[in-house]
Amino acid sequence: MNNILFVALGGSIGAVFRYLLSIFMLQLFGSAFPFGTLLVNVIGSFLMGTIYALGQVSQVSPEIKALVGVGLLGALTTFSTFSNETLLLIQSGAWIKAFFNIALNLCLCIFMVYLGQQLVFSRI
Repeated sequence: MNNILFVALGGSIGAVFRYLLSIFMLQLFGSAFPFGTLLVNVIGSFLMGTIYALGQVSQVSPEIKALVGVGLLGALTTFSTFSNETLLLIQSGAWIKAFFNIALNLCLCIFMVYLGQQLVFSRI
């Protein structure tokens, strides 16, 4: 039961953070490309890599894993929004934007997981 509360707390923080970042990116860049989703996925990937690496080199409590790994990052990042936005780009004929959305999300997010891990591992 204790971990459920940590997941709920992390989820509420992640959801609000995602909402605020999405609004910020929409105001900054407009709606022609889903920069908000890209940003939260990149940030979330970096944090996931960091949390994973910390768990490999030290004790990370189950509560912290539930709070950050499941709750915060689960609410912050979203594959369903990425998928929907990509499909909308395809349906509107914006194939090049759809391609870049897919490529950027995959490449940047995988790189950010790696970067997060390396940040932790290099400090050992």
